[in-house]
Amino acid sequence: MSTDADLMSLYSTRILALAASIPHVGRLDHPQASVRKRAPLCGSMVTVDLSLDGDVITEFAQDVKACALGQAAASVLGGVVLGRTLTEVRAARDALRAMLKSDGPVPDAPFDGFEVLLPARGFGNRHASILLAIEATVEAGEEAQRSACA
Repeated sequence: MSTDADLMSLYSTRILALAASIPHVGRLDHPQASVRKRAPLCGSMVTVDLSLDGDVITEFAQDVKACALGQAAASVLGGVVLGRTLTEVRAARDALRAMLKSDGPVPDAPFDGFEVLLPARGFGNRHASILLAIEATVEAGEEAQRSACA
């Protein structure tokens, strides 16, 4: 059972600051791929547009309609995603999921900013919103790779 103190740490000043300053907000004019994901439990929604050069993310934008935790996660991702490979983002997604659901370690740098979301481990109903932006990014990257091969 969650306490008031748990909720206070969950919505820390740092999380709220990240939520208020999400990088790369908006949409791209001509992305290679766009993916929209929704968390069914809370209704949070993220749309990611991106373009790749091989495996490297060269353009990225995100439209984030999520709770503060989903916004904070999108902020951390947006701060480091450009110039990263899809392989790196996929590994970060898997590490973030393990961090939240299996008490795994914080994702490796440059994705170690997800550490701010450690207090969300005990709030399983928030995990889907936290994972939205990074999952949409991986899916969009995979879609862009498929379309480049077609």
